[in-house]
Amino acid sequence: MAGLIKREDIDEVRQRTDIKEVVDGYVTLKGAGLGSFKGLCPFHDERSPSFTVRPQVGRYHCFGCGEDGDVISFVQKLDHTSFHEAVEKLAARIGFELRYEDGGTGPNREEVGKRQRLLDAHKVADEFFRAQLLTPGAAEGRNFLHGRGFDRAAAEQFGVGYAPQGWDALLKHLRGRGYTDAELKLTGMFSEGNRGIYDRFRGRLIWPIRDIAGDTIGFGARKLYEDDQGPKYLNTPETTLYKKSQVLYGIDLAKRTIAKERQLVVVEGYTDVMACHLSGITTAVATCGTAFGADHIKIARRLLSDDGTGGEVIFTFDGDAAGQKAALRAFEEDQRFVAQTYVAVEPTGADPCDLRQARGDSAVRDLISSRRPLFEFAIRASLKRHNLDTVEGRIAALRESAPVVAQIRDAGIRPGYARELAGWLGMPVEEVSRAVAVAAKRAQGETPATQAGGPQRAGMTPGVADLPASGVVPSFNRPDPRDPVASMERQALEVALQEPAMLAGETWERFSAAGFKTPAYQAVHDAMRASGPGLAGDPVRWVEQVMNEVPEPLRPLVSELAVVPLPASNAEGVLKYCRDILARLFELQITRVKADKMGQLQRLDASAHPDEFQRLNRELMMLEMERRSLRSDA
Repeated sequence: MAGLIKREDIDEVRQRTDIKEVVDGYVTLKGAGLGSFKGLCPFHDERSPSFTVRPQVGRYHCFGCGEDGDVISFVQKLDHTSFHEAVEKLAARIGFELRYEDGGTGPNREEVGKRQRLLDAHKVADEFFRAQLLTPGAAEGRNFLHGRGFDRAAAEQFGVGYAPQGWDALLKHLRGRGYTDAELKLTGMFSEGNRGIYDRFRGRLIWPIRDIAGDTIGFGARKLYEDDQGPKYLNTPETTLYKKSQVLYGIDLAKRTIAKERQLVVVEGYTDVMACHLSGITTAVATCGTAFGADHIKIARRLLSDDGTGGEVIFTFDGDAAGQKAALRAFEEDQRFVAQTYVAVEPTGADPCDLRQARGDSAVRDLISSRRPLFEFAIRASLKRHNLDTVEGRIAALRESAPVVAQIRDAGIRPGYARELAGWLGMPVEEVSRAVAVAAKRAQGETPATQAGGPQRAGMTPGVADLPASGVVPSFNRPDPRDPVASMERQALEVALQEPAMLAGETWERFSAAGFKTPAYQAVHDAMRASGPGLAGDPVRWVEQVMNEVPEPLRPLVSELAVVPLPASNAEGVLKYCRDILARLFELQITRVKADKMGQLQRLDASAHPDEFQRLNRELMMLEMERRSLRSDA
């Protein structure tokens, strides 16, 4: 068995990997000050971005949930891999060859982590299916694609393949690549009978289902032959890789455009995604055999950077009863979004693929452009269920639709839709407005406890005192943010962690000798002193060393201090800010020493100890000169 990865190689991978580039594959980041970036946290559901990345020090920190770490821990948590696997993945990303304690070159094919092994098997299967689409036996599959308006280039763009008829074509191929039956059972690509395992997908058109990073984790298969007794669409079952409630087909292709255009289009099938992308709607994705739910919303909100500054989610549904039901289910999740939600339903009931076939690319674009607010669709759908020609029917319709209007987040739009509803019902506006107001009050009474804390106050930098009641540093008293000394000490630690080059030479001696009044900050300062000045030119390793030295409960605090944006807009501003903060710290130390010596002087009998009296006065004079020099330099 291969040994541990050499420590220096782990440090090299951590230092050479751009954490922003890695995080960008999962979260939409925006600039948040010089050298800092912010986005919606991938570890918890939030409305205001509090997830901060600081590439210079190689760390991330969420000021909402407290999650923090470096690029290795980020990959571990998001890809659900071991530390070993995460380092190997990042090393491969930058083309760095790892060394191991036993002198080997890393684990062989049989020793790789289970997850990577499964991903490799899916990659091989993906390539196999795509190659099969070009064979004579796949004529029916090619005819299907052609009949839907997709040429060979489109098939290649979306990785469409073909599963041959028969029982073991893929099985033989993967066995030939060294995979055991025990491993193949875990992929979801095979069924099991009395004689062992056999191909799950046979005589079907195949779509690879990929995660947000672009790794194939499952497949969707469409029936082609009349004698196929299976369902029209057959997907990979739930596996350690494939969780249908957390997967959006096409997300790997759409993620960049979604983030750029702040738009997400949700369609119902693989061919609809293809039709949309080929028509210019490159923000389209689809769920895989399940309704659009809470886990899908988390993915969407992170990509949209769903923070209340714009963005839209557009659902497309068939015009039939099932489509309307799906739209109403989507509306139930509407409150989880800050972005505006819309629905686009083609009057004839055609889906995007059918629409593109019949009327061309422009018709698909027109469908998306014709979107209307999802709450309007929900209101009208509720009215259709009642006989509005009777008093009883109108009252029942009002009772059902008033809560829908009450859920409209934009308070400026809500009264307008109350008036619209009154017109649709043929009832007085006042009566409808009262019903909406009552529904709104009832909804407020049922507000989840999670909303009780409210959003973070704008313009405030989160600190230890702003963290959840459970406390990030339970063994230390949390500093009072109103205390000017604690605030200054915090700022000094932020500078020292993020710009260690400022601590060179005499500055390090002064910084090392400084005393901190706040216990939590003193503990961090002690960890810095223990780490020494030798890493001042390497912020990533410097922060990592301080993390190792600080008491365990304070590690999240160190991470927070290392990533909080410094208040400067350019390099010159950072330099000035850092000098000013360190000067303030050193001036505070001088003031404390002066106060101590003044006390000694006042207690001293000058006539009995004239030499001591003069010495203290000289020291006080030198301290005052040093204080003035600091102010002059700042």
